[in-house]
Amino acid sequence: MTTSVQEKEVVGTPTAGGTRLNSTELAHKIVDLVEDKQASDIALLDLRQVSVLADYFVICTSESDRQTAAIVDSVAVDLKRDGLLPLNPAEGGKGAGWTLLDYADVVVHVFDPPTRQFYSLEQLWKDAPVVLKI
Repeated sequence: MTTSVQEKEVVGTPTAGGTRLNSTELAHKIVDLVEDKQASDIALLDLRQVSVLADYFVICTSESDRQTAAIVDSVAVDLKRDGLLPLNPAEGGKGAGWTLLDYADVVVHVFDPPTRQFYSLEQLWKDAPVVLKI
């Protein structure tokens, strides 16, 4: 018996083309946004076969509080234009070492280097396939 992974539509207004983003498209869009703000060590993990928490984790590293704020603001502002809001305000923030944005099917983790090494989410979720690593 094979298990198929189904794509879910992400809640929000249609994009400019009139279609809604599914979780895979949303995850890749977020990867592009964090990359545009020069986040480093970007990883996209596919959790669909290993967890019900989310479909994807976008994990990236920021070198400063200012860069973290720029990454988080870029994601939040761009997705808000598409009608997508996080489930809760960003968790973490200045000096926290880890900021989290929860878009239900896609969760964004922005770490400073020591905090990322300490929590090692890629190791914790090692059964989740790595879709891409930049």
